[in-house]
Amino acid sequence: MDIHYLDNSATTQVSESAAHAALTLMRENYGNPSSLHKLGIRAEKVIEAARETIAEKLSVNSKNIYFTSGGTEANNTVLFGAAEALKRRGNRILVSAVEHSSVYESAKRLGETGYDVRYIPVDSSGIVDIDAFKALLTDKTILVSVMAVNNETGAIQPVERIAKLTHKLSPEALYHCDAVQAFCKMPLKPKKWGVDLMSISAHKIHGVKGSGALYIRDGARIKPLLYGGEQQHKIRPGTESAPLIAAFGEAAAQADIFANAEHIKPLNAYATEKLKAVEGVSFNSPADALPYIINISVKGIRSETMLHHLEESGVYVSSSSACAKGKRSYVLEAMGLPDDRIDSSLRISFSKYNTKNDIDALLQGLQSGIATLQKK
Repeated sequence: MDIHYLDNSATTQVSESAAHAALTLMRENYGNPSSLHKLGIRAEKVIEAARETIAEKLSVNSKNIYFTSGGTEANNTVLFGAAEALKRRGNRILVSAVEHSSVYESAKRLGETGYDVRYIPVDSSGIVDIDAFKALLTDKTILVSVMAVNNETGAIQPVERIAKLTHKLSPEALYHCDAVQAFCKMPLKPKKWGVDLMSISAHKIHGVKGSGALYIRDGARIKPLLYGGEQQHKIRPGTESAPLIAAFGEAAAQADIFANAEHIKPLNAYATEKLKAVEGVSFNSPADALPYIINISVKGIRSETMLHHLEESGVYVSSSSACAKGKRSYVLEAMGLPDDRIDSSLRISFSKYNTKNDIDALLQGLQSGIATLQKK
């Protein structure tokens, strides 16, 4: 059976060149990058080359890039590290109501320990309500975290505007942007935009799971989560995973934002046109969402039921964020969608490897599912 993989926002297939880069660091340049001998120095050079590549994609200096085990660690480092470093200035923390669970749950935990955590409401498109956001900013605000692209709907937040408002109305606060779903899929310029901290991940761009990075602006002070070792200026100590970082650098190097967009946009348009013709399908993603993601609902059929029906035909999608493991989407709830839409939602997400053939297989699977599974 052919595989039609349309769950790329959960993870992507590792590219051949990224896999080769990782294998080389496992089998040939396998020294500890902190060792002073030749094998260690070779590994360190590969890490620095990857750091340069990733920094170039963000239009920042490589010294501001810190490698982590992924987006979740990067986000936790920011939330807990900034809260600890800035607690004498204030205790208010603002996060959007549609953040990834690694931000949302971290903020919730901070709220349980005495911080004044507020969740910024969003409109029906999943975009932050700017007026509500401005009203929540005070001189006690120490951290704002609003993502670049929503992982369930593809909604694009006005990152630059949020950064400017944060620094204007709460000048002591840091602004963090989770850009895991946006990295190498749209231009990102954190330094130019006024973003203090930005999280990214490898396995959304055909790198290997277990590798991510955090951009930290010069002067933005956070405390580390981990202790023990001189690596990465003690912000993220511990032996770097050179194989995964090598693969991350290679995946980033091979990611051509504009060439990939030329492939993804027509694919999204084709899928959208075909899905609109299917009776019972409604769209949850806004019209101007990142074209890599389409969130739909299929009337009368629970997400998990349709997901497994599609899987039987070799079509792979998800019901919400993979990290939610099937739990109800609080993102769609925050957007004000009715229960039946939330319970029947599916996320379709593309990569550069997808073709119209994958969309046709999806449509065939949806139509057969509607014919056999839909409640009459």
